[in-house]
Amino acid sequence: MSVASTEDVLSRWLPFRTLTGAEPGALPLYCLPHAGGAASAFRGWQRRLPGVAVQPVQPPGRESRHREPPYERMEPLVSDLADAVLADVEASAAGRRYALYGHSLGAIVAFELAREIRRRGGPAPVHLFVSGSDAPHLTREGGPPVRGMSRKEVAELLRALGGTPEWLLADPEALAMILPAVQADFTVKETYVYRDEPPLDLPISLLTASADPRVCPAKASGWRALTSAGFAPHPFDGGHFAVFEQAPRTHAIVARALRPWV
Repeated sequence: MSVASTEDVLSRWLPFRTLTGAEPGALPLYCLPHAGGAASAFRGWQRRLPGVAVQPVQPPGRESRHREPPYERMEPLVSDLADAVLADVEASAAGRRYALYGHSLGAIVAFELAREIRRRGGPAPVHLFVSGSDAPHLTREGGPPVRGMSRKEVAELLRALGGTPEWLLADPEALAMILPAVQADFTVKETYVYRDEPPLDLPISLLTASADPRVCPAKASGWRALTSAGFAPHPFDGGHFAVFEQAPRTHAIVARALRPWV
């Protein structure tokens, strides 16, 4: 891949990579959004973590990539994302060190990304942060596929989860704009099949909320079995987006866990 094409790929996947506000050599933290979410979900995290360069990930089908078709399967999503992350890690001044954060669907994507990079023999992340998700080997999507839902049904689902502005859900044209990405992302989750592999040799921090309708506490605790290098649970009060609504506490948890590497 040429330098020009690499820069184009990175600018699409990491639209704020030159705007982190972090000092040279800061540890990259690649942040993966929830189903239907975008890089802007983590934009406010930049400049909040000393020594850390927060890198919000932009999947296709939304915001700056709204003209690109979104992924509907986990494998191609993770494969292409691994290309971008590894290219950025190699180009960073952090000495091939980096961390991953994923929320909801993004937690599963981050986990599979770490495993894909391990399969390629690439540098492992120093830490994996997951929130808003059951463990990958225990997660199951119940109910009818979101792909087959009407706009009204999708709006009700998003309203129940929280995190989506009411004006957007009430505006048919605005809802129609985000609908393809939402339905494609839920299809990624609904068709995901966990395959058994050895535990990751890196610490996992789990952030869970007490009233999250998408998470079962017993299934979320299953993340513990997926690491051989330490597991730290962090309970929050609130719903599915508590880690964003209580961002200062989330930032403190992440900063403390990454302190040995910054």
